[in-house]
Amino acid sequence: MPKLAEDDPMAVAMKYTHDASTVDPASRANPAEVQNCANCALIQGEDGAEWRPCQIFPGKVVAAAGWCSVWAPKA
Repeated sequence: MPKLAEDDPMAVAMKYTHDASTVDPASRANPAEVQNCANCALIQGEDGAEWRPCQIFPGKVVAAAGWCSVWAPKA
């Protein structure tokens, strides 16, 4: 699957970035410096993979180190 581009319209709408460390934790709905795609409930695929599928961006993979505004904690 292709990698999600940061300038993809859906990525822009969801404030997606490949590098979660570039997002100010205070600007997040659930402030937490540890939020990233790898520890989001919506990520799929194999733990440890650098790029993985996400339920929010069908047909594309996101960076495990990335972040978007839909981030949700794993149960």
